[in-house]
Amino acid sequence: MRHFLTLADAGPAALRRILDCAHALKAARAGRPKGAADDGARLAGRVLAAIFERPSTRTRLSFDIAMRQLGGGTITLAAGDLQLGRGETIHDTARVMSRMVDAVVIRARAHADLEAFAAAADVPVINGLTERAHPCQAVADLMTVEERLGRPVAGTRWAWLGDGNNVARSLIEAAGLMGFALRVATPPAYAPDAGVVAAARARGAAVETMDDPLRAVAGADVVATDTWVSMGDEDAAARRRAMEPFQVNPMLMAAARPGAIFLHCLPAHRGEEVTDSVIDGPQSAVWDEAENRVHAQKAILLWLFGHLGD
Repeated sequence: MRHFLTLADAGPAALRRILDCAHALKAARAGRPKGAADDGARLAGRVLAAIFERPSTRTRLSFDIAMRQLGGGTITLAAGDLQLGRGETIHDTARVMSRMVDAVVIRARAHADLEAFAAAADVPVINGLTERAHPCQAVADLMTVEERLGRPVAGTRWAWLGDGNNVARSLIEAAGLMGFALRVATPPAYAPDAGVVAAARARGAAVETMDDPLRAVAGADVVATDTWVSMGDEDAAARRRAMEPFQVNPMLMAAARPGAIFLHCLPAHRGEEVTDSVIDGPQSAVWDEAENRVHAQKAILLWLFGHLGD
């Protein structure tokens, strides 16, 4: 049984196949209506259940469209729609859903709950975002950079600025699996988890953590950021004060390589972590990045169902 709770569940070889598949799937859809099924409709008859304990725009839409294009269907459920909210155990819910659907994607408040669901499920389970990781977003980010640069991400240099959050942690993991260098610049109080950094370094990743944003972006091919205040954060004012020097603005982008790519998983708080001139400028790839969630998710689903090999 395959799950996709973190990037490590796939590993470098499978991630490479997922990325190659995502590029091919996108190219094959040129000119087609967004709701039209792919040739072959490889997941015809399959049903994905999507559970959201937190708000979602891109993850919700992209998985629904991904399944439609693959020939399958999606049932989307808010946490309040389920008996989980009235005391049914995660184990019992997972066993019931495994009898009725072919896969489950969950946006969970707690990563431990996602792991518990996957342990009890008899169908593939996908992490649609937890406080610990956002692997589906990382796959779309990798795809977007390869698309823009026209080459694999191995050997590229990335910079992450702001909060060492779940997206940052997944990119740290990606650096270890896919062979690119990553500098993570955050205020000391918001540094990424040391265990995640150590695990990536153990795989040979060139991951540096620091509190100097200019040093982080120097020579970078990719500059990425996310909101300073995430769902559930209760220290919003302190976060904004601490992270002001890490705003991605034209001066900071000028320190990166000419033509460096700007990424943001969205939603963006314009004027905080990024200025309008950057997110709407020629170096921004955020709209491609958002669209690529569909193609990345399709490739992940095909891998989970065994269509991409071992």
